[in-house]
Amino acid sequence: MMKHYVRLACFVGGALFGSAGVKLLASKDARKAYTHITAAGLRMKDSVMETVTSVQENAADILASARDINEAREAREAEAQVEGQEA
Repeated sequence: MMKHYVRLACFVGGALFGSAGVKLLASKDARKAYTHITAAGLRMKDSVMETVTSVQENAADILASARDINEAREAREAEAQVEGQEA
């Protein structure tokens, strides 16, 4: 019988704690804190996106330079091959 009272007391205590938790989460101070945390998250996202854009631009520049190098090399090799056949 005592076991049932303990369970009932735990349930009532949990319900009261849950109600207090909901009120705490809905308070003005909590909303203000959530707003500041969300704003910080958005700033962080913007910063990360700027970094990603910069990395993508640099990677595109490197890729273009690498292609130029390969095209110049292929042109030199083709020229050397033509000269070799003429000799």
